[in-house]
Amino acid sequence: MDALVPRERSRLPMLCAAGVGLVMLLSAWQLDSDRFSERVGMIAFCITVEVFIHSVFLFAEEWLFHSKQRYHGKLSEILQACFRRHVVLGMCAVFLMLTVGGVSFSGEQWSTVALMCAVYLLLKSLGVLSPAPVEISEICEMKKMNVAHGLAWSFYIGYLKFVLPDLQNKVSQYSSTRGKLSSPRLHILLPLNAKVPSKPEEEDTNVVFHENLPELVRDQAGVRKRSYKNSVYKITQDNKTFSCVLEYATPLLTLFQMSHESSAGFGERERKQQVLLFYRTLSQILDDSLECRNRYRLVLLNDEHTGDPHYLSREIIQHLKQQDGEIHMDPIQEQVNEVHPVPEEGPTGRLNGAQRAAFPEDPMSSDPTLMFSQPHSLRSEPVETTDYFNQSNARK
Repeated sequence: MDALVPRERSRLPMLCAAGVGLVMLLSAWQLDSDRFSERVGMIAFCITVEVFIHSVFLFAEEWLFHSKQRYHGKLSEILQACFRRHVVLGMCAVFLMLTVGGVSFSGEQWSTVALMCAVYLLLKSLGVLSPAPVEISEICEMKKMNVAHGLAWSFYIGYLKFVLPDLQNKVSQYSSTRGKLSSPRLHILLPLNAKVPSKPEEEDTNVVFHENLPELVRDQAGVRKRSYKNSVYKITQDNKTFSCVLEYATPLLTLFQMSHESSAGFGERERKQQVLLFYRTLSQILDDSLECRNRYRLVLLNDEHTGDPHYLSREIIQHLKQQDGEIHMDPIQEQVNEVHPVPEEGPTGRLNGAQRAAFPEDPMSSDPTLMFSQPHSLRSEPVETTDYFNQSNARK
């Protein structure tokens, strides 16, 4: 599973670019140290002007055609969307340098600036300097702008957030009359190919519907007494029968249908990536949710199992067996058993009995408590701590 689910991208490209850039700057300084500062300043000036001119073109588009629909006519929002802060600061520094600082360029230098700006704008308009698909994917993942992010949050807010906390009560009601389940958790199936059948029996005949849990009824989005049901399935393998609550993740139906709509611009490769992002995002959301923790199990199904008619049942049973060895962190209420002390014999027992008669114990003090002592060496000498021994030493 770790080999399938993509991890968050690191900052390796940025660190490599910074390292190579510093090495190249050092090499250029060694080759021509006399004009190094002048040339670096010239190049930085050209890049700042190039980016600023392109930002002006973006501003013209947004201000002329999208100011009311996208920005409600607010000029400040248009400026923030089109101009980066460091570009504005760079242009302010250039303006102050040319007006107040007394810096002047020769005709050849101005020609170089114009040529570099022209080449940059042409390459930008032709798409040569556009971000790579990997950069676009990274931006979408960082900003939570993927389709998978929206579907995962919708699945959690609109369904799992109130179904999972109530699942334990429903399972308890079911177990009291129908028998104990192999697992009290909700098993959510996520096939990588996003093909969600209407019935799990269509994928594996060893998975058979048994019955539904008691339904959850609540008012939701204007619908009075909307009902939510979860189904119990029987899974058989090697003459052994397991039972659990399972269902497919319904948002995967949306991804599957989008991949078959040309207007969605969503291919099979993008669909698989979105399924993996959906799994990762949903797992992070549920792990951070205190009311949903330890009440679910995400089962990622690999689509490379053609020819195996019982792949689904084997995966579900494998997850059920893994849960048998897990330790649940739910609080356990221990029953307080009545303790009958064994009467002591000899002088020590008579002395302790006299003390208990003179100073009866509080009923609350008889409850068991957990006490910790300071660590001692295993080689320490034995010390007598009985009351009779201490009182004998006191008389001496």
